[in-house]
Amino acid sequence: MVIDDEGREVDVPAKVERIASIVPSLTEAVGATDVSRLVAATDWCTHPGDLDVPRVRGTKNPDVEAIVALEPDLVLANQEENKPGDLQRLRDAGLAVYVTDIRTVDGGLDSLGRMLAACGFDEPAWLAEARRLWAALPEPAERRRAVVPIWRRPWMACGSDTFTGAVLARLGVDNVLADSPGRYPRFDPADLPAHDLVVLPDEPYLFTADDGPEAFTAPSVLVSGRLLTWYGPSLVEAARVLPEALRGEEAGGRRAPRGGG
Repeated sequence: MVIDDEGREVDVPAKVERIASIVPSLTEAVGATDVSRLVAATDWCTHPGDLDVPRVRGTKNPDVEAIVALEPDLVLANQEENKPGDLQRLRDAGLAVYVTDIRTVDGGLDSLGRMLAACGFDEPAWLAEARRLWAALPEPAERRRAVVPIWRRPWMACGSDTFTGAVLARLGVDNVLADSPGRYPRFDPADLPAHDLVVLPDEPYLFTADDGPEAFTAPSVLVSGRLLTWYGPSLVEAARVLPEALRGEEAGGRRAPRGGG
């Protein structure tokens, strides 16, 4: 028996050999540790790039019946990404479901360590490296204020209590909408609080140099959404790439390299 991030007791088998993941970041975390144990992933699980397992639709509409039929020892989920009703249906079918809740960098690293331990893994090298890299990042010499759009038509942005906001804060970039009542508020570009940077990820909306920067007067940077929003092995690359990418605002739309599988 283990305790997940929601404080729920999860009856995990003594030996976990079959893992279903319904969150792309968690799929990548297990895949980078021991891909042979993965038996199911969502349609949006793009990492590892050569992952060859049955696909069970998306995070918000998983094919519960297909997951149950695959008889996983453990299902990995996330408090924000997955719907409680779907997770309860998996539990009602007799499956062990472990739910993560990741909102900060350090909290995310610790959560991943607990989740992987629940799977029966020792701490993998990629997680130890991510801890080392984030701990070694220097305190930013100056702080900047940014808006972080995630969608347009309508415009939506990262608001309060998001992992993306926490990543940026560690890098000296404060989200001007962090006090919003919601996590992903709608906004009008003309009515934003004072800011000196616009951070435009390429997911969930694919912002490009020709689609996004023109709506704002502040300088913008185009970054890999995976490096900004995923937690897992991507945190290693994020610690190495994002600090420099976020300093490239004078280029008016410079893109951080997209993460590979």
